[in-house]
Amino acid sequence: MDECKIKVKDDALRRGAEAGMDEFLKVFVDKYLEVTGGVINAETMPLLNGYQHTLLGYHFFREEVLEGGFVQLIQNGYGPYIFDNPFAKAMRLFGAKEFSKLIYDAKKIYDAHRKDLEKECSDDEFMAMYEQYEEFDDLEEAYMDMEEKVTAQIAEYVDEHLDQFAEVEQ
Repeated sequence: MDECKIKVKDDALRRGAEAGMDEFLKVFVDKYLEVTGGVINAETMPLLNGYQHTLLGYHFFREEVLEGGFVQLIQNGYGPYIFDNPFAKAMRLFGAKEFSKLIYDAKKIYDAHRKDLEKECSDDEFMAMYEQYEEFDDLEEAYMDMEEKVTAQIAEYVDEHLDQFAEVEQ
């Protein structure tokens, strides 16, 4: 595996931690995005380890679902990254058990309608998907209710296992 060791500065982590959990996680995510060029594909997958992919996956999940729900997450190409990888299992191991269940529930919908959800479509067809896939609504609402707690659980896990996410440099 060509996995490169991701390095973050200790002072950047301290500043991030002082600013809150979002900024703390952003220190790692920004470095992962820099290393991968913001693109996840066969060439960039080996650049990160499983823990790093999980954190990056959460970043994409959170960003997309909070902005436009599961339909947007999938239409923007993140369906396979979230649902075809052990993301839900990793979230459970990170301590986010409720969130893990939510991902598994969303995966059932995704798997049942994958071809349609991933198809290229016009803006009108995209907007129509929100009505067509209202079954995501309750999951999106549940995520919005738990988002702060989930992000805190992930930040705590990262903080307790720093060496899995990056090498900290002085």
